[in-house]
Amino acid sequence: MTDLRSLPSVDRLLQTSLAVEMIAQYGRPLTVDAIRGELELARARFSQGESLPDEGELLRRIQQQLENWTTPTLFPVINATGVILHTNLGRAPLSRAAIQAVQEAALGYSNLEFDVAKGQRGSRLIHAEALLRRLTGAEAALVVNNNAAAVLLTLTALARRKSVVIARSQLVEIGGGFRVPDVMKQSGAKLIEVGATNRVHLADYEQALEEPSVALVLRAHRSNFRIIGFTSEPTLAEMATVAHRAGLPLVDDLGSGTLLDTARYGMAHEPTLQESLAAGADLVCFSGDKLLGGPQAGIIVGKADLVAKLRKHPLARAIRADKLCLAALTATLLHYLKDEAEREIPIWRMISTPIETIRARAESWREAIGFGEVVASQSTVGGGSLPGETLPTFVLSLAVPHPTRFMARLRVARPPVIACLENDRILLDPRTVAVEDERMVIESLKREFRE
Repeated sequence: MTDLRSLPSVDRLLQTSLAVEMIAQYGRPLTVDAIRGELELARARFSQGESLPDEGELLRRIQQQLENWTTPTLFPVINATGVILHTNLGRAPLSRAAIQAVQEAALGYSNLEFDVAKGQRGSRLIHAEALLRRLTGAEAALVVNNNAAAVLLTLTALARRKSVVIARSQLVEIGGGFRVPDVMKQSGAKLIEVGATNRVHLADYEQALEEPSVALVLRAHRSNFRIIGFTSEPTLAEMATVAHRAGLPLVDDLGSGTLLDTARYGMAHEPTLQESLAAGADLVCFSGDKLLGGPQAGIIVGKADLVAKLRKHPLARAIRADKLCLAALTATLLHYLKDEAEREIPIWRMISTPIETIRARAESWREAIGFGEVVASQSTVGGGSLPGETLPTFVLSLAVPHPTRFMARLRVARPPVIACLENDRILLDPRTVAVEDERMVIESLKREFRE
């Protein structure tokens, strides 16, 4: 086409069979918007010296635009990196029971804030609380939308315009530039740092607690890094003794809290929720989507009088958990109550999978594609949990020309396959790939080798 008058009109394009199909799939208003947009773009490009597309090309572009507009930006991927709690890939996948619970809560109405026995308004705050109390031994529990919110609520409700004592070695930064001091500042609490970066003594806390403005003592567990060498700090039980002697609560921000002993799986021991409470912590804050293996949530367990203050604070409503989170969390906690976490919760199934099973799966992948080799490697927990800890694994190692391009093609597969690149070799770890996803991984690899 060499003349703008040769461009088909909106009405002409709407009468084509392909446009009729697009209207059926995407609706008339969106289809009309796409047609008008592509026609305007064609005119603009023509004015810059480009030739006009024919009707078939226009329709193809319109269809592509509609696909772009309506394709979700959030979609499933296959995690073959060996990082179990991969923050960029959504951390903990949910158990089948948790997914079913979410679906049931989403499909219709629920008793989210309704007491069916009394026939009157109820509270969403009760959901999951009984299970958390039974599992941890805490007097009360509260669920909000993430652990940062849990810490912010705790500091705001208990220490606003007052002081909070924390060791310098615990002024941590987690992903995305999120820093504990910034949270404390946002809460309106004043920070009192004690000790040195590598060594903190009980006397440092005792001296700081002489300040009349102190409202609580905060311990921020270093769940995403370690300090080694010439180091020392009081135990949580010692900190609790000093805080309680001064008539103040001790809050333990565990970050990635666990109900199971990680040492059972060949890793360093991560403090459990039960241990924190037994050591004397008055409140413990932790995440739902890390070592708990559930949905994104911030969970606070501890003394009933303190939790009651948090519930009454206006901020609690702004950061409350929704029905889908509460449904998934309840289903996840039930796995622990029924002693089936290793079998039913995906991250614990990955952690506890025998090395022989992983090797056999990697070998079956190699046989299926007829390429690569199976080599020993290391999986990591990730997600700001158990820093430096790894689990022995076996990976499928692929030596291919232009490995970065190969990985890029894997990432645009449907679903995308996310692997690792190490020493110019592509590594795929079966530990973090669900058994039901193996076929798609193999098909993606076969397709790339054919091409």
